[in-house]
Amino acid sequence: MNRLLLVHAHPDDETITTGGTIAKYLAAGAEVTVVTCTLGEEGEVIGEQWGGLVADGGADQLGGYRIGELTDALGALSPHPATPLRPHFLGGAGRWRDSGMAGAPSNDHPRAFIGAGSGAPAQVLADLIVELRPQVLVGYDPVGSYGHPDHIQVHAICGEAIDIAAGAENGWAVSKHYWTVTEESALADGLASAQTRVPAGWRMPVIGELPSHRDGEITTAVDIREVYDRKVRALAAHATQVTVSLSGTEYALSNNIIQPIFAEEHFMLVAGTPGPLGPAGRETDLFGGL
Repeated sequence: MNRLLLVHAHPDDETITTGGTIAKYLAAGAEVTVVTCTLGEEGEVIGEQWGGLVADGGADQLGGYRIGELTDALGALSPHPATPLRPHFLGGAGRWRDSGMAGAPSNDHPRAFIGAGSGAPAQVLADLIVELRPQVLVGYDPVGSYGHPDHIQVHAICGEAIDIAAGAENGWAVSKHYWTVTEESALADGLASAQTRVPAGWRMPVIGELPSHRDGEITTAVDIREVYDRKVRALAAHATQVTVSLSGTEYALSNNIIQPIFAEEHFMLVAGTPGPLGPAGRETDLFGGL
């Protein structure tokens, strides 16, 4: 059986960057595990209904609420009538806390994910790798896509955990390690198309505001058109964090910057042997060659 392990920092990250990939491989019968490292306690909330749950709003209950959103999102990505994919939190729910953006006071919280260093989280992840024996692991690039400290921490622990797991007694060697990334031209094309339908209150990004990688760096493109609707529903499930446009082709976070929902999800293979290449000179299957 193909076994895929995806490591993400907060609830919603799994859907924004890899939701279609999760749905595609679940539908194909692969064993998929989504590991989320924090509850996303420091997230901003869209709208007034649940605004009081935020960390600095008195209740500090947002993390618990986002467990429900993640559960619903993973359910939306799961094929019917199979048992819906369930959340898996690194070290258990609440073990590590959302660190917030760089320089925020929450960086110094006793349970902040970045405050743990990489050693302990990497060991927990390595133990999970040995238990689950995934052939493919997906994490983030060195800047964590957009520079969030928790995303950078995920990048660090993925590399360390892969090495620890491979060297452990009765260990497991991950065959292929990927970073989930955004292709530069796909972002440009998606934004160009979106210019004609920017919802009221949203805005286009300024140049360089949304992160991407040059097309030549992309090694792998996974076509998600057959499960695109599942990704859209999963994005909508993260309602405190994400708003999906009426067209179902774009979304925005609390900053109201419009972003495309891609028909392909892009990756960089950083360890392992590439599989067969498609017409565009890229892999089309994370398990290609295995």
